[in-house]
Amino acid sequence: MTTADQDLVRYYSLRAREYDEIYTKPERQDDLRGMLRHLRRLFCGHRVLELAAGTGHWTEIIASVADSILATDMSPEVLQLAHARDFGHCEVEVAIADAYELQKIEGDFTAAFAGFFWSHVPRRSLDLFLDRLHDRMGPGALIVFLDNRFVPGSSTPISHVDAHGDSFQVRELKDGSRHNLLKNFPDKEELRNAVAGTLDAHVALWPHYWCLSYRVGAVSNPPAA
Repeated sequence: MTTADQDLVRYYSLRAREYDEIYTKPERQDDLRGMLRHLRRLFCGHRVLELAAGTGHWTEIIASVADSILATDMSPEVLQLAHARDFGHCEVEVAIADAYELQKIEGDFTAAFAGFFWSHVPRRSLDLFLDRLHDRMGPGALIVFLDNRFVPGSSTPISHVDAHGDSFQVRELKDGSRHNLLKNFPDKEELRNAVAGTLDAHVALWPHYWCLSYRVGAVSNPPAA
């Protein structure tokens, strides 16, 4: 795990108890209702591998329609909150796991979900991350990403953009600590280009959020020796 990844895990561990407050913003309520309906349509009947599950907010929503979920994260603090949620009749397991080391995750899954993780992946690492995800899931698997759009006045301002094109925000928690976090805001075209070659790619947009869904394409045969 890189230093930047360690900083990200530390930030979300410290933010665990206040994280879900973001979903109470009045201007985002219509978006959240629409996203809830959208995710329930996508994940009905699936066996889901969830990356960066956090406090389990979205796990609980998906659990209302999925057959099973393995909800993973690198922060024990957020997973402790996720574990305490009521997932109804869905079989939900919570586990520590690294989203960049997917081959170490055991299980048979038909879908993968990552909420608010794409924006924290450095642009220069995105292709490698997606390749590993697709290899782990296999041809035909459903992949769904959910994340923020940048909305002035609602989103935390961007503090700077580095030489790689990654944007950053300075986040302040209730304990007064300040954290410099990578947070990218891809547009619809960038999202589609990132998953070119996959199947049934679709980008759903709301004023404050986006959702990218697609299916992993067939694995190409290696060239003959």
